[in-house]
Amino acid sequence: MAYVLQAVIAGEEVLRAASREVPGSRVVPLGQGLSLMPMTGEVFDAVTDGSEGGALGFWRLPGGFDVLLARWSAAGAVAYVEAEYFGGVGEQRAAVWAGGALALGPLDEPTRKLFSRRLSPISRALRQLGVRGSRREDEFDAVGLSRHRDTSDWVPGGQ
Repeated sequence: MAYVLQAVIAGEEVLRAASREVPGSRVVPLGQGLSLMPMTGEVFDAVTDGSEGGALGFWRLPGGFDVLLARWSAAGAVAYVEAEYFGGVGEQRAAVWAGGALALGPLDEPTRKLFSRRLSPISRALRQLGVRGSRREDEFDAVGLSRHRDTSDWVPGGQ
């Protein structure tokens, strides 16, 4: 079974304010006061500046979007995350901007069968945003990122 996610994660107020600048964006509540903005094709097109993508080693970070993420982070920490898994093998990448600058990462987790989700790039980024896991669940599960298996599933109506 596959899992694919490309998204911006931040505090709900920070992300709602940021989303006003991005036509077609949606903000979806997560746990622990965070929200998620799925990186749909429409959002990608709205935030790219047309320059070469792949900044910071991400697969789908739009060209120039890192500058916008840094600007948004002046109001509160903002994470950009990517994950792609199939049959238990895959990769994760994450970075966090705070105070207008890159504060963590970019972090990546190479393809391998077994890895600790507590040490994963996304869990580490979520900790930087203030998420607390427990003995039973890591930060990834604590905010509900396992609720959907594809980025498009986070958008009401699957757009």
